[in-house]
Amino acid sequence: MSALLFPGQGSQVVGMGSDLYKNFELVKKIFKQADEKLNYPISKLILEGPEDKLQLTKNTQPAILTVSYSIFNVLKEEFNYNFDIFKYFAGHSLGEYSALVCSNSISFNDALYLLHERGKAMQDAVPVGKGSMIAVLGVKSDEIEELLKFKKEEKGICEIANDNADGQVIVSGNTESIKSFNTLLKEKKIKSIPLKVSAPFHCSLMKPAAKIMEDKIKNTKFNKPLFKIVNNVTADPEDDPNTIKKLLIDQIFSTVRWRESIIKMSQNGVKNFIEIGPGKALTGMVKRTVKEVNCFSINSIIDIKNLTNELKK
Repeated sequence: MSALLFPGQGSQVVGMGSDLYKNFELVKKIFKQADEKLNYPISKLILEGPEDKLQLTKNTQPAILTVSYSIFNVLKEEFNYNFDIFKYFAGHSLGEYSALVCSNSISFNDALYLLHERGKAMQDAVPVGKGSMIAVLGVKSDEIEELLKFKKEEKGICEIANDNADGQVIVSGNTESIKSFNTLLKEKKIKSIPLKVSAPFHCSLMKPAAKIMEDKIKNTKFNKPLFKIVNNVTADPEDDPNTIKKLLIDQIFSTVRWRESIIKMSQNGVKNFIEIGPGKALTGMVKRTVKEVNCFSINSIIDIKNLTNELKK
């Protein structure tokens, strides 16, 4: 039994998908479709940069979707990959939109629009420099929750944004609150790394962005997905379109419960976790969270051929 995983922000890199773009007309058509829908050359940003423009979240989000969707279609159309072996699809943050597109719940064009708007809304929710995120390493999320209780008496926001894996938790909030929390971590001799982000994602500061996106998501047509989508907010599988819409709105300001999602999928029989998109971040998170499972990261032709050979064994 298998699960298909789709990465989120942070996996982007200039040149992602170039191997497939050069070799498959199908991918060229997908990139062109993205250009036309967004009304600017996102394909050029993906393939050539510049990096600073690709890193803008309004560009990053549709760019990652475009690459993940391209890889999925190459697997499906060019390699005749059988997706019947998959029990779940799951995406990390914006990757949830990739999962929904690839499971025929929403159209590629609608997802491009929503992610571009989502990126703008999330960036505009907090002035640049007023929000920060840090990665806290080597400590479980419940221990971090206990430490955060000390901060709740202070003004400002400081919350768990991503529970990624055992020993990798992201905290998000006001810059001053994050600095204060980081001081507490140092006193406790807990390692942390500041993240280069343009806004404090997945915390209460993103509620204005969720408000902006609410009508846009509600007015978009969603179908029942062909596969169960393990959502970020509850870490449970879902296939009801109206529930999925509500969860996508809540996801903007809620914790990404990725570690729990992986554990639940594993407990429900998933042995193969296959990541489709740029980078290998999700594969690393899975390996840190559950044992005795197979992990594959697919973002090139060689990766696809290796996957096919491995699953034949």
